Amino acid sequence: MARKMLIDGELSQANAEEAHYDFDLFVIGAGSGGVRAARFSANYGAKVGICELPFNPISSEVIGGIGGTCVIRGCVPKKILVYGATYGGELEDARNFGWELNEKIDFNWKKLLHNKTEEIVRLNGIYKRLLTNAGVKTFEGEGKVVGPNEVEVTQLDGTKLSFTAKHILIATGSRAHRPSIPGQELAITSDEALSLEELPKHAVILGAGYIAVEFASIWKGMGLNVDLCFRKELPLRGFDDEMRAVVARNLEGRGINLHPRTNLTQLIKTENGIKAITDQGEELTTDVVLLATGRAPNTKRLNLEAVGVKLDETGAVKVDEYSRTNIPSIWAVGDVTNRMNLTPVALMEATCFAKTVFGGQSTKPDYKDVPVAVFSIPPLSVVGLSEEQAVDEANGDISVFTSTFNPMKNTISGRQEKTFMKLVVEAETDKVIGASMCGPDAPEIIQGIAVAVKCGATKEQFDSTVGIHPSAAEEFVTMRSVTRRIPAGSKPKTNNNP
Repeated sequence: MARKMLIDGELSQANAEEAHYDFDLFVIGAGSGGVRAARFSANYGAKVGICELPFNPISSEVIGGIGGTCVIRGCVPKKILVYGATYGGELEDARNFGWELNEKIDFNWKKLLHNKTEEIVRLNGIYKRLLTNAGVKTFEGEGKVVGPNEVEVTQLDGTKLSFTAKHILIATGSRAHRPSIPGQELAITSDEALSLEELPKHAVILGAGYIAVEFASIWKGMGLNVDLCFRKELPLRGFDDEMRAVVARNLEGRGINLHPRTNLTQLIKTENGIKAITDQGEELTTDVVLLATGRAPNTKRLNLEAVGVKLDETGAVKVDEYSRTNIPSIWAVGDVTNRMNLTPVALMEATCFAKTVFGGQSTKPDYKDVPVAVFSIPPLSVVGLSEEQAVDEANGDISVFTSTFNPMKNTISGRQEKTFMKLVVEAETDKVIGASMCGPDAPEIIQGIAVAVKCGATKEQFDSTVGIHPSAAEEFVTMRSVTRRIPAGSKPKTNNNP
């Protein structure tokens, strides 16, 4: 059937006079974004091919797997480990709820590791079936671009396959970055951390982002001694300062040793493990060092610069607001573009790509009010602007509403860990422009709040909503008193500066 396609920025009807290609679309990378783009484009009637590296839980330049980072070595296995680690604290708390437990409760890491691996193998199979059911032709091997409309796939046996495509989509994601510290080869990244054969007793983590904070919580929950080193005063740079302080208190409250304003300068192999030397003169002897200092786009082996595709200084593919590169036939979505590196955002970008190129609807991704979560224990979740961002961007006064309380469950368990909630409101319009929560079930609660924020709900509308009692979530509709009002033109106080 005839299809509408985007050609040189204009929607044009495909016709018999156009050049013949093997595929309407060829996708390099079958992670979340690549699979979504392939499936949705095929549903619009496009002939689609996709290639992906062979499957393995630990990635390399020549190892990957259909499903990509999120499914195989990211969000999904990480969340499984978070669930596993959370049970440790839950079992402690259960005693005051009448559960008689043995003093010593054993944790079987190998059992969890086996079950986690089985689950990602299952999901890998599901993603393969999704592509097959959509009519997408799948190739296992390493793909690279050899021309504006040509790709080459090197299969496992070294055989090279060449295909032409009207459109090429780069969706190769990112890989853990290793800082240039002497001895860094002794350390691991999040890939290996998700698949350790033996659970260590002591871990040193370098980093302050999602991965560092989450693994600190996971490993502490599993009984490890954990040291978390980071360069700033607080972890999670870029988040609301007040929320960062709450997370730091919770990490310390759970027994994690925080080392703010600290970097690792050298790793040395010793008889007792690894000696991690800091720039503060500390020497931490540990079983494992996790480097969680960011991720780098997977573009090195794609041959992009040779065909004229522009990359930025980090190696990310430069794209316009429709995810198109400077070469009209080549596009890119997801982490490889280094815009907003979240799985649901990659899915959004892929959906918009398919609509634009094959659906006849020019559609830009919308990055406003994207909710996010840090799956620490307890988790942090936010949507909209932080207080610092609101003050910086606002034309008028900002009203801040906060609530700190002891969760009902903790009143019985005895756990000394408070939940903190926050709403940031534009005073003149009464519009809620930011919401944050750190406490049990925060991501589940903020997902619902995100709908209200995205729809432009006002504080009055929040207040007029009847709460669910007893619940933590009801606090978002019962915060009546302003904690502080920040006048327009105030300079935001922040610890987020580099």
